[in-house]
Amino acid sequence: MCAQITRKKTKAVKIGNKTIGGGAPVLIQSMTNTRTEDVKSTIGQIQRLTAAGCEIIRCAVPTMEAAEALGEIKKGITIPLVADIHFDYRLAIAAMEHGADKIRINPGNIGDRRRIQSVIDVARELGVPIRVGVNSGSLEKELVEKYHGVTAEGLVESALDKVRLIEGMGYGNLVISIKSSDVLMCVKAHEMIAERTDYPLHVGITEAGTVTSGNIKSAIGLGMILGQGIGDTIRVSLTGDPLEEVKSAKIILRTLGLRKGGIEVVSCPTCGRTQIDLIGLANQVEDMVADIPLDLKVAVMGCAVNGPGEAKEADIGIAGGMGEGLLIKHGQVYKKVREEELLPALRHELLHWGE
Repeated sequence: MCAQITRKKTKAVKIGNKTIGGGAPVLIQSMTNTRTEDVKSTIGQIQRLTAAGCEIIRCAVPTMEAAEALGEIKKGITIPLVADIHFDYRLAIAAMEHGADKIRINPGNIGDRRRIQSVIDVARELGVPIRVGVNSGSLEKELVEKYHGVTAEGLVESALDKVRLIEGMGYGNLVISIKSSDVLMCVKAHEMIAERTDYPLHVGITEAGTVTSGNIKSAIGLGMILGQGIGDTIRVSLTGDPLEEVKSAKIILRTLGLRKGGIEVVSCPTCGRTQIDLIGLANQVEDMVADIPLDLKVAVMGCAVNGPGEAKEADIGIAGGMGEGLLIKHGQVYKKVREEELLPALRHELLHWGE
């Protein structure tokens, strides 16, 4: 049995109907790419993300119309909503007044101390937590000069300076986020800040890239950070459909043993023996099982010769041959079906599992 990750103890921060930190499960976040002002489209996307496993959603709030739309959006969703604010402190205040469960700000670009205090005062009054965000791309010039470039040390100092600023204004309902597109820098920064604060941490590799490169960088970075017990919420940042972010985050958490439940799909690589569309079949299986609430391992094998043996560790699997395939349960061949019946047969067995 694999060793279980011992998570670092952090403060508990309540956000809507969820808790970040304090021993609560690591939560999956994503961000809408609709115009927040388009309430119908934004609600629709959030509902799809929620069905896929998203547990906290963030919306950009670049305009007052977007801030005001949050109230209507909240009526159509069931997960906490985070308002992403830059530059205009009035948008942060309006977002909270219209129901944002949390706001994400960088105090450095919100304005002077008076404006920051105005945001803090409303957050305190409404009980809205603040995510203090620092990215390597916007690190303060003086810290870049101090550390001779953008460094993990600079990111940590920037984040803690902002935390102390807000604490000095009498508020400590905070979540910290320090992100970089440099994976190893991001890992080092999280290791450092976890030693210096017990505020919960939102973890991600920012600007990770496309679905392919972004998934690889996120899996490595998040795996290294979460594997040390660091992190209370995560986002896999991808240049693509936000649904891909959620699917990837679930796999990362499940692989690390930080998330139970859900069907895990394993599949063999293609080879010269493959006589079916294994790539297409594996993708179809992955999509098909997304809505089935079982804690199982499903194997998709492309060879009816080695498939049953390779699928022994799975609860159920399919192995394809020329025009036909095998349905395998608990390592034993259960039945033979035509190739076009493989997917429906597998789904039928999963929907009636345990009967």
